[in-house]
Amino acid sequence: MSSRLYVNGRLVAAGFDAAPAGARLSAEPGAVLWLDLFDPGPDELRALTAEFELHPLAVEDAVTERERPKLDHYHHHLFLNLYAVAFDDEVRKTEISAFITPRALITVRKSPDEVDLSLDRWEADERLAAGGVAFLVYGLLDAVVDGQYAAAQRIDESMDGVEDRMIGEGAAPRDVRRRGFALRRTLATLRRAVAPMPDVVREVGRALAAADDHHLRPYYRDVEDHARRAVDLIEHSRNRITELLDDDLAEQNNVLNDVTRKLAAWAAIIAIPTAITGYFGQNVPYPGYEKWWGFLISTGCIVLTGSGLYAFFKRRNWL
Repeated sequence: MSSRLYVNGRLVAAGFDAAPAGARLSAEPGAVLWLDLFDPGPDELRALTAEFELHPLAVEDAVTERERPKLDHYHHHLFLNLYAVAFDDEVRKTEISAFITPRALITVRKSPDEVDLSLDRWEADERLAAGGVAFLVYGLLDAVVDGQYAAAQRIDESMDGVEDRMIGEGAAPRDVRRRGFALRRTLATLRRAVAPMPDVVREVGRALAAADDHHLRPYYRDVEDHARRAVDLIEHSRNRITELLDDDLAEQNNVLNDVTRKLAAWAAIIAIPTAITGYFGQNVPYPGYEKWWGFLISTGCIVLTGSGLYAFFKRRNWL
């Protein structure tokens, strides 16, 4: 758990327990509180529910995993659910639930993954920090959306290597195709977390920075723009990997058609003399004809030629 207390835009306390949080707010009329909890227990949530008048349905969503990204409006607070993501060969998602009250932001994380929610780069600007809870929520959204866009960029960059190996003569190797399918599945996972974010950020901005002269409105619009860029990049990457896989499948079909055409031509060439000799019942003496060792020679020829053809087809990945 981490905690921070701001007064008039300045950080005055950090690292204190959640129990005296309400007392600290009462002692400082202009104070704003941020509590960041990891997998809180029932007693801890029960105390915060009574102290900040949290709705039971919102508390239930906060402890339930795999809720969709959303913003719910309750009488005394807002409830926000979103996902911080990171990409390192696979997408890692951290579900974050947030209770937004007039003077406090309470975030609940449901997985142990490390997520950097530091506000150091914004706290240097006291004018921003003076925005109170709206400032804290802006910092949370900006950090999450930046992480989502960075993950989308890393996946798009990973496609460059796949594309380089797919674009070439013949079909791509099996491991490259499997990597392409894995990236497409990863993008689908990422899209479920990122696609709702532009609408969620816009709703939060309207709820917390509704006044026309609110100095945080441009910052919320900037976060919304970044969220839309992340969605656009994911859609572009999905189309890109799908087209690459489709092109590779078409190339495989072309190669298969070429091989089938060659085999059909050779089969036709061999079929004509076979039909003629079969029609006339033609038998030609061979080395060892009517000898016991001739049978061994013919059997050896059959085994050697069959094995040679098997090795050739196996090397060409036809078997």
